[in-house]
Amino acid sequence: MSEIPLLVDEPTGRPAPLTVVLAHGAGAAMDSPFMNDMARGLADVSFRIARFEFPYMQEARRSGKRTRPDSPSVLEATWMRVVEQLGGPTSLVIGGKSMGGRIASMVADRAGVRGLVCLGYPFHPAGAPATLRVSHLKELRTPALFLQGERDALGSRDEIAGYELSGSIRVVYLPDGDHSFKPRNASGVTYPQNMQEAITRAAEFCRTLAAAS
Repeated sequence: MSEIPLLVDEPTGRPAPLTVVLAHGAGAAMDSPFMNDMARGLADVSFRIARFEFPYMQEARRSGKRTRPDSPSVLEATWMRVVEQLGGPTSLVIGGKSMGGRIASMVADRAGVRGLVCLGYPFHPAGAPATLRVSHLKELRTPALFLQGERDALGSRDEIAGYELSGSIRVVYLPDGDHSFKPRNASGVTYPQNMQEAITRAAEFCRTLAAAS
């Protein structure tokens, strides 16, 4: 079986002992502006970042035609292959944007990775707040950081307050942020400020995990 292509951002300065692996969301590739900003920001604070694409997105890149995401079993199997390809779980923090982070959360315990970082977790589909995607999060054992916009349409701060989540999960809210952390102009907060806060919090979380090893 061939290796999954990776997009790697090497760290600036002395590398941290953990590699952060990020998967894309359902509708945008691994080199979307959001993913580029997050990867470069974390590389600038000494983390090696690896990104990959699920099979349907690889096919969309080849054909130029947008396709639907793969089945959950294929998405999970792809994550497990990437963990193995990168040399095993103990030096990895996995996660990603929206769907990519969600699937990472579904394999994290099984894979035995060091930690999990979800960037805008889709707690429910857009416009369907009763269709929750939290059942596995009640028992999650892997240390996890969820970075969430306060007014995320797929799980706002007010909604998340009513969910039962594992004690291993810490949720950090980006002020007035939407699903991609973008605030409204009238909020007094800027998108670069929210992205920098997300990068800072993710880096602090990963350093804590590395120090505990």
